[in-house]
Amino acid sequence: MIEKLDSIVEKYKELTKKIGDANVIADNKTWQKLVKEHSELTPIVDKYNELKTCVNNLSSAEEMLKTEKDEEMLQLLDEEIKENKKKREVLEEELKILLLPKDENDDKNVIIEIRAGAGGDEAALFAGELARLYMMYAEKHRYKVEILSQNEIELGGIKEIIFKISGNGVYSKLKYESGAHRVQRVPETESQGRVHTSTATVAVLPELEQVDFDIEDKDLRIDTYRSSGAGGQHVNKTDSAIRITHIPTGIVVSCQDERSQLKNREKAMMILQAKLYDYYQGQKNKEYADFRKSQVGTGDRSERIRTYNFPQGRITDHRINYTAYNLLDFMNGNIDELLTELQLDDQRRKLESLNV
Repeated sequence: MIEKLDSIVEKYKELTKKIGDANVIADNKTWQKLVKEHSELTPIVDKYNELKTCVNNLSSAEEMLKTEKDEEMLQLLDEEIKENKKKREVLEEELKILLLPKDENDDKNVIIEIRAGAGGDEAALFAGELARLYMMYAEKHRYKVEILSQNEIELGGIKEIIFKISGNGVYSKLKYESGAHRVQRVPETESQGRVHTSTATVAVLPELEQVDFDIEDKDLRIDTYRSSGAGGQHVNKTDSAIRITHIPTGIVVSCQDERSQLKNREKAMMILQAKLYDYYQGQKNKEYADFRKSQVGTGDRSERIRTYNFPQGRITDHRINYTAYNLLDFMNGNIDELLTELQLDDQRRKLESLNV
């Protein structure tokens, strides 16, 4: 690990020189790329410098211990050695985590797709509540939310909604949310007070600025139709809604939220691009499939990841055996504690897989 850290320090020094070079600064695109790389290495270099200081302090104290005669001083040195050994262990663990392979999508915005599953209207209501949960989480962190597409029911629930959350590192936080979410509660329409179980599925995809594959026009079937929605919102006025089918994969996306056909098409293409990236990466290599599984689960819609039990006020995440009894607070977007636990578990799994 020390050899790797030393090479990172050398690279960091080179980058520091380059980003201060007038010729490099003149090439804004190259300069920005180097600045980003430099900022990614900074926490590693800072932590390594902290470790080296700790090791030097430990070594000095151990040397002094060999010749010191004063009892009080010996006691102080002994305490200093114990403190520095403990600190060294902590710093080494923190560096191991910092050295883990970085997910190239962590800094990206996310596209979240939520669909009602089994349970009829109750599932649609739950899907709407999940959408609200993530939007409230975004609001608390001052992320920007943009609804790309939604299909509502008369009761106020949602059959399907797709929205984008934009913010620094948002994908690194929410990428663990993909899967089937199960709710257990008594529906308002249930006269005998029986608890019903319903589901909604969540897919979290990174928004892509560019992709390494071509989406050819000949592979797309684009249909226009008249938008519709609960309450008759601009129904049957214009053929502004867009449905795009990617013929080779069969992936279908649609968007009807904008009055402009052009804007609906732009949003639909954004969603299609993200879905195709996920599809092709999964097809192309085992490494990406393993990466999806390493996200504390497969990221597949069919995998039940969490249960929301309203009678008990309980949330249970089945992947990490996490249980809490703060359901109402959780449904208001206060999900940071669980997201942190998922991230820590993911890091632990990766460390184990690398035998670090």
